[in-house]
Amino acid sequence: MIKNIQKNSLKEIRESLLMSKSELSKKASISPLTISRIEQGKPCRMETKRKILLALGLKLTDKDKVFH
Repeated sequence: MIKNIQKNSLKEIRESLLMSKSELSKKASISPLTISRIEQGKPCRMETKRKILLALGLKLTDKDKVFH
């Protein structure tokens, strides 16, 4: 079984802000399941990444800090 998982820092950044998955999902207007999938390294759309960055209070230019 080959896993093609792209690591990201979403979980670490979210937790450092003391933000729950539920809180982030509400702020970003996406489902908590989507947050979980992204934190597990599953791919997501560019629009979803944009929503997450803004919900975390980050700039779009900070994308490489969250999504490697």
